[in-house]
Formats: sequence, structure tokens, C-alpha cells
Amino acid sequence: PGSSHGKCAPFVVAVSRDETHRFSKVPREAIELVAGLGVRGDAHAGTRVQHRSRVRRDPDQPNLRQVHLIQDDLIDEARAAGHDVGPGTLGDNVLTHDIDLLALPEGTRLRLGEAVVRLTGLRNPCRQIDEYSRGLLKLVARRVDGVASDSDVELGPTGGVQSLDGVGIVRRAGVMAVVEVGGLVRPDDPIRVELPEPPHAPLTPV
Repeated sequence: PGSSHGKCAPFVVAVSRDETHRFSKVPREAIELVAGLGVRGDAHAGTRVQHRSRVRRDPDQPNLRQVHLIQDDLIDEARAAGHDVGPGTLGDNVLTHDIDLLALPEGTRLRLGEAVVRLTGLRNPCRQIDEYSRGLLKLVARRVDGVASDSDVELGPTGGVQSLDGVGIVRRAGVMAVVEVGGLVRPDDPIRVELPEPPHAPLTPV
């Protein structure tokens, strides 16, 4: 969905949530964002870190990963490569169209329907992506120099990607955000981008 939509301004393609800590989330007609917490009824909502690998390391870390957003061209690319993916498959809460999420600076605010989220960083893809569909990890984590590689992606202590052939990587598995203004978000809601004051800092893994 999304790429065949007739609109040209950024908009929400789909919204998803899941009450349990599973890799994928379930598409919904709407989700409710709650300021300071995340998606109501979602396993990753909370003021403190909820992702299990992070909880094991430090349960008192602030939750900078309340909402996960992915752009739909990644889904299109993964499908073209033979992976069975769709809204919510990669754990995303919000699937977007016509916005380069990865290029936005840290602190960017996105108005999604009634709600406002602030981008905190990149999602760091992990081995679970390959457990879901073999070869998908190589699609969402590429060498920063663009050189193709047959090597396995090197993973860090929490299972997140670190490098490929010892070379830095581009993480393409979406962005993470915190909720600043709560409200409902639905498919077809417009997305408005509000950049922070310069100087801008690129998104880094959180």
C-alpha cells in the first residue's frame, strides 16, 4: 500500500500495535498515542525502556523508543526481494508514505493526525529480522560505502547490527520517537514535518 496512493503529500499508510512482545504488530483501524508513554495497549509503551534486551541492561533507562515509524518504500523493496512483509510486520506502529524518515534530524517533530511525536533516533535492526525472513537483515542494514557484500552482518551485545566486513552500516529499519502530544492516528492522516532549530544532528541508533 501507499506507493499506489493518489496523494503526493506525506501521509499515514497504516497503524499497528500489539499487547505482547512479539516481533510483528497487528494492523488496526486507529491507534491512540499517549504523551510520554507511547501507543496505548502496546507492549512497548512506558516511560522507562520496554525493549527486553534494553531492560536486561538497565531497566531505568528512559524509553526513547515509544513509537516506531517505517517508510513504505522499504516494505515495497522487501516485497520485491521476495519477503512476505506488510504493515506491522517489522514491528512498526506507523507506516508512512512520501517522507524520508531516515534523513530527518534528531528532534524533528511529526504531526500525525491529532498527535505529535519527536524523533529520538534510528531503530537498530537485530537478528530477529533474519529469524523472521532469511536475508531481510541484509536489506535493512547496508554498508555505508554502498558496496554489496555476501558476509554476515556483525551483531553487537544486544543483538543489534554493528558493521559489515568491518565497515560502518546504514540502518534502514525505521526511526523511533517519543509522544509529545497524544491523540488518535489513523490511515490516511496527513503528516506534517517540523524541523528543530539548527544546527541539526543526524539520527543515530537508540
